[in-house]
Amino acid sequence: MCIVTRQVKDEADLIRFVRGPDGAAVPDVGRKLPGRGLWVSLSREVLGEAMRRKAFAKGFTAETSVPSDLPDLVERLLRGQAVALLSLARKAGEAVAGFGKVEEMLTRGRAGLLLHAREAAPDGCRKLDRLAAPGTGRMTIFDMRELDLAFGRPNVVHAAVAKGALAGKLSAALRRIEMFEGLTTEATRGPEERR
Repeated sequence: MCIVTRQVKDEADLIRFVRGPDGAAVPDVGRKLPGRGLWVSLSREVLGEAMRRKAFAKGFTAETSVPSDLPDLVERLLRGQAVALLSLARKAGEAVAGFGKVEEMLTRGRAGLLLHAREAAPDGCRKLDRLAAPGTGRMTIFDMRELDLAFGRPNVVHAAVAKGALAGKLSAALRRIEMFEGLTTEATRGPEERR
């Protein structure tokens, strides 16, 4: 249950926080840190409200410090988690980058998720989007710097992840970023899906 809205939600729609040894509220985006946790809706706005209401101190029933940049920290952690999943997919041979390799994966019908950098040219996105099979997720959440980091090389503009468990996990992680940042589906889909 969210400590601000008091709504019962699925864990995927919430962020867990624990109280660290120093008395600070610590985001647990992986939901694995030990200790009693508090849950806040997966929204920058609701997290800000929790900070204004001093909901962490009330929830933990102890003086709890909350860094002023907590929403930015949560965003960085969510994005870092997604980049790590994309990197894992690359290392497992399940993700490719570069227009030609992405085009080949799409043509063979192997892609479960198509990613475009925010800086990608609309024309290039449209060409690849047309090749995507029905059911292939298409998202424009990462910037080139994040894609570069995941693939360990510069200038990654387009990437694709093969159908399977890793594509599903990455898609779920990207949806959490969408929810937290309040991005509309319109803002994160490729040009073909915006029609």
